[in-house]
Amino acid sequence: MKNFLVKTIANAAALAVATWLLSDITLTGTSTGNKVWTLILVALIFGVVNVIVKPVVKLLSFPLFILTLGLITLVINALMLMLTSWLAGKLDLAFHVDGFWTAVLGGLIVSIVSWALHVILPDED
Repeated sequence: MKNFLVKTIANAAALAVATWLLSDITLTGTSTGNKVWTLILVALIFGVVNVIVKPVVKLLSFPLFILTLGLITLVINALMLMLTSWLAGKLDLAFHVDGFWTAVLGGLIVSIVSWALHVILPDED
């Protein structure tokens, strides 16, 4: 349970950094508390997408993974971020990613920040 909480907080922080750095990733809200709550919910959605959908997409794109020497991972991360944005919109959460190239940059930022936070934050393993 502690590991799940740490990963969710790391994802929320990574999404916050991406929102802060890229103007086309928007997080709107009436107050700071509302924005934090939205980020946590979006991080949960992002976590579910990464656990359920991403492995299937990676399996289906395995030949492209070999052909591009792993660069297809940037596209897969972008698609997962866009799917998260779409799901957040369906759940009336104020988080939106505008455009594929913004999603590519956002996915790269989220990956780097999440990796750095997972190195720093405690883990049960």
